[in-house]
Parts: sequence; C-alpha cells; structure tokens
Amino acid sequence: MVVPLLLGAIINTLFPQVLQIGGFTTALLKQGAMPLLGLFLLCNGAQIKIRQAGVSLGKGVALTAVKFLIGAVLGWLVGKFMGPSGLLGLSSLAIIGAVTNSNGGLYTALASQYGDPTDVGAVAVISINDGPFLTMAAMGATGLADIPFVTLVAVVVPIVIGMVLGNLDEEWKKFLEPGQKLLIPFFAFPLGAALDFRTIFKAGLPGVLLGLVTVVLTGLGGYFTIKYVFREKKGVGAAIGTTAGNAVATPAAVAAADPTLAPLVAGATAQIAASVIITAVLCPLLVSYLDKLERGNDVL
Repeated sequence: MVVPLLLGAIINTLFPQVLQIGGFTTALLKQGAMPLLGLFLLCNGAQIKIRQAGVSLGKGVALTAVKFLIGAVLGWLVGKFMGPSGLLGLSSLAIIGAVTNSNGGLYTALASQYGDPTDVGAVAVISINDGPFLTMAAMGATGLADIPFVTLVAVVVPIVIGMVLGNLDEEWKKFLEPGQKLLIPFFAFPLGAALDFRTIFKAGLPGVLLGLVTVVLTGLGGYFTIKYVFREKKGVGAAIGTTAGNAVATPAAVAAADPTLAPLVAGATAQIAASVIITAVLCPLLVSYLDKLERGNDVL
C-alpha cells in the first residue's frame, strides 16, 4: 500500500505531466483510484456473510463517532480559549476540518490488509465523514449543510452487490476473493498521484502539526475503540487517523455558510492540505506498528 502511494505522490510532485499524457496511462495511473476502489469494495463485500453485516455497521458507527468527537471537542477548546487566531497558528476551522474528516480509500486499503471483511465493510458508515457535513455539524452549521446521503448510498452499493453474489453463490465468492489483495497497489498509486509534497512547505509548521495531531489522536482513538469496545487485538482501528483530499474544500464551504470565517479560509485550506499529505504517509506506518505490537503481545 505505502510504496505505490509514495511513488505516485513523488511523481506527481516532481513530474506531474508524466501522468497527464492521456489515454490508458492517465486513466489508470491518475484517475483510476475510484473505479478500482469500487471493484475492490465489491470483491470484499462478497466475503462478508450476512450475519456479519451488523458487526460492520457497529464498527463504522463507533469509529465515525470517535473521529467526530475528538475533532469537535479539540476544535471547540481551541476556539473557546484561544479565539479566532487559534493555537500555534491553527484555527478551530482548520482543526475541525482536518480531524473530523478521514480518507475512506486509505482506510479501505489498510482495513483489507490488517483487518477482516467486517472492518472493510465499516467504510459504508465511515464515508459519511468524507466531506464537509460533519465539519459543518461540529461548527454549528448543520442546517446549511447538504447531507451527503447519496454519497453514502453510492459507497454501500458495491458492497451490497458483492454480499449478494457471495452469499448466493460460493463460486462467486471464491472468484472475487483474490481482488482483495490484487487491486491494492493499483488504486494506491493513483491515490498518491493526487498528492503534492510541496503543499507541506506552503502550510509551514502549523500544517505539519495538524497532520500529526490528526494521526496520533484519531488514530489512537480508533485503535482503542476496536481493541476495547469490540475486543479485537489488531491495529486496524487506527486507519481512521487520516484527512481526505476533499477536506481541502471544507473551509470555503463552511465560510460560505458563515461569512465571518472568511479571513481564516486561506490559512486553514493550506494547513488541511498539508494534513492530507502527512496523514497519508504516517497513518499506514502507525497501523502497521500497532498491528505488529498486538501480534507481538499475542506471541508473548
């Protein structure tokens, strides 16, 4: 997962034109993440037994709630006690926009590697934070948000199709099973090709700090949720410790609802963009470390 993602990011940063030559090259290496992820979700859905669907729903709700609460409380504390200027250059808008939002594609890839089908299936609920809705809810602007219900349905459909195929026909289940591993490097590269490392330098230290806060606080929050609430010893819960690329547009969306936040948009946008890059690189490392820690404890 990590190596193809980093390769995509490096090439997009240094030689972006290479990925824009058109044809099959651009379709696969630059624009291929979403269709390949859709196929991946279908293949994974085929491995979920009907009786496991409730477990996936429970995990999705729990992880989404943890992600939201950490971001909302942290942002409220900063706004309450530090004012509009925020803490160390980080406004409550930037904090809530980055921390409450997660990269569904990266979560799916990590869950497939370090979890089981019930962990991957949780993305159907987790995807609700992949956009501005939860940020607006946390900022007290829920009434002005366009609830992404259709987006949520669009995530669920491939999983449901896979579940139907896998539960009705055992041969379909076996046929689709290799897709869980085969597709990972192929959608990891275009996910990386959407990143640009130069963003980190534009955001400066506050952007780096925002990324670290997102990885550590929400990553560990998700990890402990899976470990103690669901009694499963694995690091996959930390896979929610990311910021999705579309979170970069969140400050502008929130400011459109509340114009008094307009002066904070430019800084918050750059900082959130830096968090996208940093979390995409560090979150897989955290999940891997925690997974090895849990397996090491089992051995001991």
